[in-house]
Amino acid sequence: MPIKTVGFIGLGVMGASMAEHLLDGGYELVVFNRTKEKAEPLLAKGAKWAETPAEVAGAAEVVITIVGYPKDVKDVYLGKNGILETKKGGYVVDMTTSSPILARRIYKEAKAKGVAALDAPVSGGDIGARNGQLVIVVGGDREAFDALKPIFELMGRTIRYFGEAGAGQYTKMVNQIAIASGMLGVAEAVAFAKKSGLNPVDVVETISGGAAASWSLSNLAPRMIRGDDAPGFYIKHIIKDMGIALECAKEMHLELPGLTLAKRLYDELAARGMEDCGTQTLIRWYLKQ
Repeated sequence: MPIKTVGFIGLGVMGASMAEHLLDGGYELVVFNRTKEKAEPLLAKGAKWAETPAEVAGAAEVVITIVGYPKDVKDVYLGKNGILETKKGGYVVDMTTSSPILARRIYKEAKAKGVAALDAPVSGGDIGARNGQLVIVVGGDREAFDALKPIFELMGRTIRYFGEAGAGQYTKMVNQIAIASGMLGVAEAVAFAKKSGLNPVDVVETISGGAAASWSLSNLAPRMIRGDDAPGFYIKHIIKDMGIALECAKEMHLELPGLTLAKRLYDELAARGMEDCGTQTLIRWYLKQ
């Protein structure tokens, strides 16, 4: 039978746009967020409100979550009034960047209840979420991935299955390692351009067409130049992701000096009260602002 109702939990910077794409795509939508105010625009468009994650799970064939931290994922799925307290059959999809170990635990406990669980973290930030152009990397059973691919296609442009439970989270760690270390290069390049007296806007526009091109250079360097600290992705969340990646690397006996340095610099910014700023705020470390 075709899926009619989707539940969505977590309506933050990315989640609200992702949920709206599902509503616009013709699905009935049931939502929950810790602060109901963030759900109001979706409710005005026809979404239904649920009082708990368990209530969402009881009302929808598919439940999608994108929350802040692994502890939030654990609470939403396994805690009191959590999704797996009431979910019977159907699908659950965690799109939070979280722990591969937790993803495998949720998969196992969901399967025992006849529920197919996927870990499907996303990349692309607020811009990708608004435009339905996210990168979605998925772990879990292939049959569940195939069944939910039409839903993923409403939110993302690059959607790929990587294997058993936890594989999506491991793939996202690869992405975060590349981004975090790459942001060092982007921030250093912008700082160098400013300090050398060049017009940084012209420099970034020029080198974006060559070998230095990257998403961060094209999309976040202009924010650095403008002094725009608004979050497309929070510093506190990249710190969380880097911590997970470093824990995984330790288990693999793999040293990641670039990632270690990036986390140290971001930790310093967070200690200065910038944890709710966007990751592009790294430029302030170099400019000593």
